[in-house]
Amino acid sequence: MSTNNQYTRRVAVNMVIANMIGTGIFTSLGYQVIEGGIPDAFSIVTIWLLGGLISLCGATVYGEVATRINRSGGEYRFLTEIYHPLLGFISGWISILVGFAAAIASLSLAASEYFSPVLGNEGERFYLFGLELETTKWLATSMIIVVVFIQLAGVKRSGIFQNVMTYFKIALIGLFLLLPFVFSGQYEPSGVSLLPSDKSMDTIFSSAFAGSLVWVMFAYSGWNASAYIVGNLKDPHKNLPYSLIKGTIIVTLIYLALNIVFMYVATFDELAFQVDLGNVVATKILGNRIALLFSVVFSLALISGINAMFIAGPRVIQEMGKDHTIFKRLGHQNENGAPSYAILTMGFISVVFVHTLSFSDLIEYIGVTLSVFSLLTVMGLFVLRYRDKGLISDHVVKAKFYPITPILFSLFIIWMIVYFLMSKSEVILWLFISVIPAVIIYYLSRFKSDTNNP
Repeated sequence: MSTNNQYTRRVAVNMVIANMIGTGIFTSLGYQVIEGGIPDAFSIVTIWLLGGLISLCGATVYGEVATRINRSGGEYRFLTEIYHPLLGFISGWISILVGFAAAIASLSLAASEYFSPVLGNEGERFYLFGLELETTKWLATSMIIVVVFIQLAGVKRSGIFQNVMTYFKIALIGLFLLLPFVFSGQYEPSGVSLLPSDKSMDTIFSSAFAGSLVWVMFAYSGWNASAYIVGNLKDPHKNLPYSLIKGTIIVTLIYLALNIVFMYVATFDELAFQVDLGNVVATKILGNRIALLFSVVFSLALISGINAMFIAGPRVIQEMGKDHTIFKRLGHQNENGAPSYAILTMGFISVVFVHTLSFSDLIEYIGVTLSVFSLLTVMGLFVLRYRDKGLISDHVVKAKFYPITPILFSLFIIWMIVYFLMSKSEVILWLFISVIPAVIIYYLSRFKSDTNNP
């Protein structure tokens, strides 16, 4: 493969960062500070640090799993190789629908919501051919279409765009973190203490803490992003683990800083149920008029996450197209190294979600669903090591602190899943319902393949 059609280490790191920093960090705290959540500042800082440590454990394990298998496609490819093609297919199906298309839709909607106050059309609707349409949804659709065209331009151009937008996002967050101190005399701080309170330990070991963890893991989802492009990555045995670990560490530090700033500036009442925490804090510090500037830059920053998901997601579709005849045409790659049909398919599904789904209804479902397949991948390292009898070739990067890291990751994810089985079983039910079409399509694909090759 030409080096012009391969992603660099820098792109891989930025892809992880951009995939992770999205709507989750600007949404989750608003639901953690409410009654029934974990309204204790020390517990909140603890759960965000814990989320980073869990993700870091997963990242070092994924580094070894991905370099052992050494093909693009993420969990689809990993679970196919480790367990069975059916499980891999189910994972790919869920990744396409939930992990990427729904997440792209939510990011584009969030970006359009941030941008709407600037246009002065918040909540506005218009009519086209007798249909009532929301302006924000069509703005979100436009963002998806723009990113699709960037992706179709090829690996090199989409990689450059990813780097530029990620640096822009990090610069924005850095500026945002300085605001409370630069304008310290312009607002009244919340007075929230980050020190342990008399209820901190009880909160940390409560079922509500386990429930809040799914919000945190949703915000951290994307720590495995560069594993989806291992087949398109330069020197993957070096650059893949590096990007996973470095990207996760950077985002963990950013998340801790952002949550501390949110709680330092705004009271729990001001943060409760808010999905645009950045605007809430910026408005309190700067006032409505100047805060509009942050609305613009926040919306632009979220586009880097959309682009990162369009880099990773179509590679899953492309890999499925290689293995299953029913998706064969989706494996096509243009002269610039872009899986064009897969990109167009992902764009179409995302646009459908924009106009049919509310992201707030999907957060717990997405968090639990993606965690299940990450759990299966991490536990798969034990299978791979047993299968290979401990032998490791030169291109494989060993997981750090094995077996502690996969065990810790697995225990915390299982704890979270058990909480939902006990208290919100409908989330697990939705997962099983989502799997049914994948099983049907898988066996239809196998039947068609067997018919064409008697």
